Amino acid sequence: MEYRKMENLGISTSLLGFGCMRFPTMADGEIDEVRAEKMLDDALAAGVNYIDTAYPYHGGKSEPFVGRALKKYPRESFYLATKLPAWLVNSVEDAERIFNEQLERLKTDYIDFYLLHAMGGGRYDDMVRLGIVEWGEKKKAEGKIKYFGFSFHDNYQAFEHILTARKWDFCQIQLNYMDTEVQAGIKGYELTEKLGVPLVIMEPVKGGSLTTFADDIANMFKSERPDESLASWALRFVGTMPNVKVILSGMSTEEQVADNLKTFNKFEPLTEKEQQLVKDVVAAVKARVKNGCTNCRYCMPCPFGVDIPRNFAIWNNYSMYGNAGGAKWSYYNDMKAENRADQCKKCGACLKPGCPALTKNEDGTIAIDATMCNGCGLCMQLCPFDAIEKERK
Repeated sequence: MEYRKMENLGISTSLLGFGCMRFPTMADGEIDEVRAEKMLDDALAAGVNYIDTAYPYHGGKSEPFVGRALKKYPRESFYLATKLPAWLVNSVEDAERIFNEQLERLKTDYIDFYLLHAMGGGRYDDMVRLGIVEWGEKKKAEGKIKYFGFSFHDNYQAFEHILTARKWDFCQIQLNYMDTEVQAGIKGYELTEKLGVPLVIMEPVKGGSLTTFADDIANMFKSERPDESLASWALRFVGTMPNVKVILSGMSTEEQVADNLKTFNKFEPLTEKEQQLVKDVVAAVKARVKNGCTNCRYCMPCPFGVDIPRNFAIWNNYSMYGNAGGAKWSYYNDMKAENRADQCKKCGACLKPGCPALTKNEDGTIAIDATMCNGCGLCMQLCPFDAIEKERK
């Protein structure tokens, strides 16, 4: 098993961490505890020592199951990570109550890695204002929390704000080779490296999307390593970065556990040739985008309620990854019925953009205000005389 040292903490963690939000389930939606416990046992036997769960996972059932499944192991033989559900916290008393409930659920006296869950700029500021960050420090001083950090879902600016606000023991971000400029992104990784904050990675295979490519894309990887899974490429991509100390994988099947153990038991960073191949795959996948929507939202609001950019995003994701199940779930579960594409009446209002960066001069020529232009390129597409082009930097 590959291990990485967290220099600031003086400990070593397995590079593969077991994410406990996607356990196998039975027909009624409950965790299949027999299978899930065997999967945890296999991972621990192979050297995995970082187990990550959270208060809401599996409808609140993940923590209690993990507590029961790990009870047979010496407490010092693994690192346990869980998270404070910040959206349920309005006071220090709330945090204290939830934390004590988590200790009871997990059948432990302390948490190794405790995170403020799903931080963004505004939510973190709320945690500071409510005294929750100070409360976390007190729990650490009491020995109830060994290491204090946060998980993150927002843009880079918010990440920089949070990471530099205080000295963190560690943090957790989403990162994979398709999303290097999404949320904290590569810039966020570089900032953690600069500040010496150990990094835990979530969504390394983009919720499974990086394992379901069409044959022509998949064969780009298979031609280089015919016996390796598509998932292994995604895991090796983030694992090649030295400040990545744990890569979480939410494993749902025994086959996924076995495949991940194969990847990490003899971990190999990507070679320069393989890094270029990943870039080529990214370009090939992005070339499948059906339209160039940049979410500028100048087509909005739709008079009939359609969320045009969101529908385009689902269409583009399906085109790139071929994940029909995921696309259907996003369409029917992530969007209200009144926002779906089937509400379109073909009125054409969305084809008449009112871009605030465009104004007309007295002589009839068009001026583009560079301070307001977001570079979406829609005006270029609509101009019948090809008179507009992007500035070359």
